[in-house]
Amino acid sequence: MTVQVLIPTPLQKFTADQATVSLDATSVDELIKALDGTFPGLGNRLCDENGKLRRFLNVYVNSEDIRFLDNQATALADGDEVSIVPAVAGG
Repeated sequence: MTVQVLIPTPLQKFTADQATVSLDATSVDELIKALDGTFPGLGNRLCDENGKLRRFLNVYVNSEDIRFLDNQATALADGDEVSIVPAVAGG
């Protein structure tokens, strides 16, 4: 299952400045592991020491927030688009 992953600018230094990468994964959790395997160090930026996505990151599968799906267990299908979006705060 090949999915497209949109990498935010602050994390592109881990992907050799690639804004979009294609990887095989059947779930968001598997995708995170594939990202870290392909781009060492990226996994530590995405997840905490317990393997949970960091609070300041939002992940979307085909524009659906995974928090309203199955979180990291959200299934992926061939051709899905996964967006990693850092949270923005301010006032």
